[in-house]
Amino acid sequence: MSKKVGLHWFRKDLRIQDNLSLSELASQVDQLVCVYVYQEEEKDQNSISALVNKEIIGKHRRNFINQTLQDLNNTLGALGHRLIVISLESQEPIDVIQDLVKTLNITHLSAEWHCGFNEQSQWQKTADSVSALVPNIKFIQANSSTLFNASKFPFSIENMPSTFSPFRKKVEKYCKVELVNNPLTSIPPMPNLFAFEHSINLDTLTVQSNHYEKLSGGETAAKQQLAHYLWSTDNIGRYKDTRNGLDGWDFSSKFSAWLALGCISPRQIYAELDRYESERIKNESTYWLFFELLWREFFHWHHYVHGLRLFAASGVQQIMRSTNFDPNTFVEWQNGQTGYPIVDACMRQLLHTGFMSNRGRQLVASCFVHELGQDWRYGATYFEYQLIDFDVASNWGNWQYLGGVGADPRGHRQFNLQKQTDIYDPNNEFITQWLN
Repeated sequence: MSKKVGLHWFRKDLRIQDNLSLSELASQVDQLVCVYVYQEEEKDQNSISALVNKEIIGKHRRNFINQTLQDLNNTLGALGHRLIVISLESQEPIDVIQDLVKTLNITHLSAEWHCGFNEQSQWQKTADSVSALVPNIKFIQANSSTLFNASKFPFSIENMPSTFSPFRKKVEKYCKVELVNNPLTSIPPMPNLFAFEHSINLDTLTVQSNHYEKLSGGETAAKQQLAHYLWSTDNIGRYKDTRNGLDGWDFSSKFSAWLALGCISPRQIYAELDRYESERIKNESTYWLFFELLWREFFHWHHYVHGLRLFAASGVQQIMRSTNFDPNTFVEWQNGQTGYPIVDACMRQLLHTGFMSNRGRQLVASCFVHELGQDWRYGATYFEYQLIDFDVASNWGNWQYLGGVGADPRGHRQFNLQKQTDIYDPNNEFITQWLN
């Protein structure tokens, strides 16, 4: 009997544990190959990306990805495996997967489900292409990237509430967070005589220390931060009071960067939070972390429902706002030279670190669309390039929200920048730190 050979295509699920697609594949095959398709220069031909940056991924975000790939390879190494990373120049990921399926006689192909329109489209095109090549191949695509599965919602996904509050109230009342998958302690061996001409030596990837030392990519660092923020420091018990901080490490959880690449799942965070509430303390702050996970959940399903409308100028509300783009104004905003001190400090922090606080993001986005009068899409595209924790649904959903075309029931809200400074940087410590 011929062996069953599985190929797991890592995309936004760069972890071993609570990776439902990977574990299901591992249980069904005799041999297993783990692949990541790496594009050195992910370029987009649309006019906005071309005007903002030549590449989609900036150095801070790329460094975090490289750290994550090295960590994933180390984790696989402990299981007798390695991560095969294919570098692309002219080929598309679909072509690479198709070639691997043919060359390795793959019988099972898996990838984690993701809400993104591009990720959904990429998987469907790949499945169609591979099916034409290998009609009997088995596809596995499971979801462990969200707290809930759509089939358990008290509404059809097409009729999902259009704003956060009603969504939150319904899922809190009627839904239970999906359980974390059983720990994966072993995986089938790799095929014999396995080699790729174009695979990358992961040791040669450029990796540097991040500005925030603990913000290092990978499943290992994600687990360390979860333990640090909850058990080692009890910072979670003060989260609601500190969450609007602008700089530093312990004022917020920092989980978003690891969530964005799938180094950790939201279900893993929730499970540990639930255990913490049972064994230590349950208060408004511990709830607020769950509240923030629900915001992420809302934006992920919101993107799944609206697809390409998340990137349209008129947004999901189909309301046209400013489509202005002044290159000089944009460069000044990028470099922290707008003349609004709190905005400039936040933008310089982003430029030099790839990080910006949640409060800072709201302020710089509000300034971009109101005081500067620019098209919100250019701001969203720059964040996509620069942020270590870029998440397609949360980034574009939040920018639409501040741009007055998204899931905001109050309309085109604007922040008073001086008032916000007085509240969140009363002694100008943050401003002084980044503007001097």
